[in-house]
Amino acid sequence: MKSFKLLLTFTFAILFFESKSQVVYSTEWKSEANKKVYVTDNPAEADLIVFKSEWKSDAQKDSGIWFFTDFKTEADILVYYTEWRSEADLVICYTTYKEEAGKRK
Repeated sequence: MKSFKLLLTFTFAILFFESKSQVVYSTEWKSEANKKVYVTDNPAEADLIVFKSEWKSDAQKDSGIWFFTDFKTEADILVYYTEWRSEADLVICYTTYKEEAGKRK
């Protein structure tokens, strides 16, 4: 019975951490980033339209709503902003409207 509870707890923990939101930490080091990001002003060029939320609870997985944290250990994604589009894994465009956030292509 104890091993069943342990297995159930482990399964729940995996599901919980898999469904985490888009909590983002901006790093100064390209080598530690999960994604290299290029920012464009043209939404038609972007892979993702991003809305910066002030609330962690607003951020949802793959929604384009990002919450920026000051703590690397809290982040789901570590991003490095690059000046070169050819170097980027992801091209984003920021929006001021939460409803516009999401994947473009």
